[in-house]
Amino acid sequence: MSTTTNSPSLPQPSGEKPAATAPGPLPQELADRLKRDEAGLVAAIIQQFDSGEVLMLGWMDEEALHRTLTTGRVTFFSRSRQEYWRKGDTSGHVQYVKSVALDCDGDALLVRVDQVGAACHTGTRTCFDGRELAAVAGNRPA
Repeated sequence: MSTTTNSPSLPQPSGEKPAATAPGPLPQELADRLKRDEAGLVAAIIQQFDSGEVLMLGWMDEEALHRTLTTGRVTFFSRSRQEYWRKGDTSGHVQYVKSVALDCDGDALLVRVDQVGAACHTGTRTCFDGRELAAVAGNRPA
């Protein structure tokens, strides 16, 4: 299970909600490109860097993205707990950042990581393992 970061070098939240328009520690041109939801968050798709396996989806505000870009570890903003958390701080299931990309619309991030252990809080490798939905598979025309 992942928890909030206790690093003394990073400011700790006091339960505040992220602000959609407040200037953050990001370069202005990057902050301007982000399209946030009504809570000020951007979806972050987490992918294993060498296999392409999609591991999980998390949420980031400007501070979480700043921490992710500058520390080599992934930080999220928890929508349910309203606080920052760095993946693996208590579980050891760390996500080491390999690259970060912003999609063409600015409303999603792709964070490629080297995942140690399970990515999901349930203990599975990904948050999608064993959770397939019935769907009709399409086929490309011949």
